[in-house]
Amino acid sequence: MKFLFDFLPIILFFIAFKIPQDPQEGIMLATVVAIVVSVGQVSFSWLKHRKVEKMHLITMGLIVVLGGATLIFQDERFIKWKPTVVNWLFAIVFLGSQFVGNKNIIRRMMDEQVVLPDHVWGKLNYAWAIFFFATGCANLYVAFNFPTETWVNFKLFGILGLTVLFVIGQAMYMSRYIEEEPESTSNNEPEE
Repeated sequence: MKFLFDFLPIILFFIAFKIPQDPQEGIMLATVVAIVVSVGQVSFSWLKHRKVEKMHLITMGLIVVLGGATLIFQDERFIKWKPTVVNWLFAIVFLGSQFVGNKNIIRRMMDEQVVLPDHVWGKLNYAWAIFFFATGCANLYVAFNFPTETWVNFKLFGILGLTVLFVIGQAMYMSRYIEEEPESTSNNEPEE
């Protein structure tokens, strides 16, 4: 459910873009929808939990600023920068976390669920920083070298697909270092 909540603005952006026939009208409608949904998402979190995740605040701020500029100047280039700015901010945070505190950010997020050697945490964290930087670059390439409709499709399916593949790759890498608990022997099997 949290996954759907996190991706709600992008899913509704995609749906709103597809409603008008004209891509220019579609990007403007989608931008309005993304702003409204993002503000609604943050407001809902605040009203229900009295706290808001930093990611939602950052995303909302960028959508309001870049989306607002898109609407005011009727120029879709502003909103097309949003995924890149978000991804590059995450890359900076992941990279910076290597040098602040005694645990990098990926370790802080997963340390209670997974036990891994220190060097593996470092590699995972660097990999995420590189992934976010590369995804931001990919967004710019698609946004400014292909039609808007292609960018909207890439924004939902391409970035999400790349993220899923990357997470699977990370899980495969981590599985080599996770220690499995010994299986208990049952009464039916002879002990060796």
